[in-house]
Amino acid sequence: MEDKEIWYRQDSVTVTLAETLRGRYRVRALSNGCETPAGKTGSEVCRGAVRAVMLADAAQDEWPSQVSRQLDIAVIGILPITKAGVPACDRSSAGHRYFALLPPTVSYDLLCQIIEMAFVNIDLAERERSTREELKRAQEDMEELNRIGVALSAQHPPGSLLQMILQKARTITGADAGSLYLVDETPEGHRQLTFKVTQNDSRDFPFRELVLPLSDTSMAGYVAIHGESLRVDDAYESSGTNPAIPYRFNPEYDRATGYRTQSILTLPMSNAKAKTVGVLQLINCKRDRKLPLEMTEVQPFPDRAVRLALSLASQAAVAYENSQLHQDIEALFEGFVHAAVTAIEQRDPTTSGHSLRVANITCRLAQIVDAAETGPYAKARFSSVQMKELRYAALLHDFGKVAVREEVLVKAKKLYPATLTLLQQRFENARKSIEVDHLQRKLRAVLTRSVVAAPGNCVNLDEQFHRRLAEIDEDLGFILEVNEPTVLPEGKFDRLIKIAAKTYIDSVGHQHNLLTPEEMRSLSIPQGSLDSEERQQIESHVMHSFNFLMQIPWTSELKDIPVIARAHHEKLNGNGYPFRLRADHIPIQAKIMTICDIFDALSASDRPYKKAVPVNRALDMLQMSVRDHELDADLFAMFVEGRVFNHT
Repeated sequence: MEDKEIWYRQDSVTVTLAETLRGRYRVRALSNGCETPAGKTGSEVCRGAVRAVMLADAAQDEWPSQVSRQLDIAVIGILPITKAGVPACDRSSAGHRYFALLPPTVSYDLLCQIIEMAFVNIDLAERERSTREELKRAQEDMEELNRIGVALSAQHPPGSLLQMILQKARTITGADAGSLYLVDETPEGHRQLTFKVTQNDSRDFPFRELVLPLSDTSMAGYVAIHGESLRVDDAYESSGTNPAIPYRFNPEYDRATGYRTQSILTLPMSNAKAKTVGVLQLINCKRDRKLPLEMTEVQPFPDRAVRLALSLASQAAVAYENSQLHQDIEALFEGFVHAAVTAIEQRDPTTSGHSLRVANITCRLAQIVDAAETGPYAKARFSSVQMKELRYAALLHDFGKVAVREEVLVKAKKLYPATLTLLQQRFENARKSIEVDHLQRKLRAVLTRSVVAAPGNCVNLDEQFHRRLAEIDEDLGFILEVNEPTVLPEGKFDRLIKIAAKTYIDSVGHQHNLLTPEEMRSLSIPQGSLDSEERQQIESHVMHSFNFLMQIPWTSELKDIPVIARAHHEKLNGNGYPFRLRADHIPIQAKIMTICDIFDALSASDRPYKKAVPVNRALDMLQMSVRDHELDADLFAMFVEGRVFNHT
């Protein structure tokens, strides 16, 4: 019963009762007010180092409630006897925290029973207090782990995520230093440890990434292989003392840096499938984590720190795998986009590189807009995710061309190559028909004319023959001229009509027109190489792109890619396609891309249906579109002032 004490006041009615308890309890007198006995602090009493019951005069003492509140002890009040011979019950003492109120004549046995009940009550109160404190710590630990979990679950590059994992582990355990290893596999399937991160609050540690063999001779290797945590209280004392354990502490880094490693906690980072993906090694648990190592003691890692670190390590493993998965998905999607762009270029090799160039200058112009501090776009800002969204939209804006007939897509002139070949063959047949007709006429002239007149007639026939050949050659030359995708001048259409009306007789006597109605319609295209139906097919690539992009399950951050890509041929004045949107209904990203798309189309040297124009000429043509309210004037000004066209 050495931890049980009875306290009393020397000048009170409790003296006699207290003295009867000597031998059964340690009895201590309080000399001055509410001071505790010599050598005993309030914290010692409150935390169970001493359990005390105070006997107090319930009629005179005004401080028992203060003592009981401060030290959480039990107070038994002793009531004085009145003249009538009964205990006085002063209700003014009702506010005092008395465990019990007893008369001074209480029997020894009853007093001991009450005192034992008071000690039991103290024990229960102490357990309740400890439980509350433990529950509070558990709640705080859970809240801290939740905060860490939220921080780890955010998207981070793998390198910064690993730094965060180690920092959080050191924070919740009070570790002065630490390292993080990853378990990797070689292409041949061999597992290895990669030393990825190290942190030290006391030393500047020279770090370089290392690949280590996966062996249980090191603590990190042992944990990685067996999936068990290791706690070492003193690295130097434990090293080599137990021949049954394979791992040893390596003091090489301590010698190199002058650091002193003492307590070590090595933990597996295990994923949901209990596979170890990494190892956390925490070094030197500080007794006061807020102080530098030189100002506090190093202690073994307590059980609570181990539990917290194990929980964090599991969260960290999942977070790292999610980060890796996110990175793999990013790489996969980048590969998909690259494959899609390759498919476009293979379908239309003449525009190879167009999508990448448009993406580059579109992103460059968007960066300039994002940095603008004045003008109508001073508040326009693009996050890194929005820049990625715009880049993908620019790379894939022409993907719908895979659904356009290839002959239309690559049509360089008004007539398709096969059609032009047939036309040229037809003119060649007409030439041969003229030659045959000429020879037949000469033969008839010789047979029907006199010998003297025949030479003169032959000369006339030869002149006619050469005129007819020259005429058909001129007609073919004219057709080749108007076949170019240029503007058809006035008067040229009438000549086409005349040529279309001409005929020739083939070798079997059948009559044919020099031009078919389809050829006549194509050659009559007033500008460019496409008729209205073909132009509709080309323009349909926008909706094909949109429909294709809508099939992709974009994340919420990239969901506007289809809409941006769909609007890259819209004009501010409503004369664009496919929906003839006006300025306010066109996304700013699409307005940016439109300028860049048109510039590249004008200045690119890879288009078969037109020659590339110089940069200055391309800018002049864009300026004309600005004057016609097709392109955004402010964005075009930024395009020119920022010399975005130099980033192709």
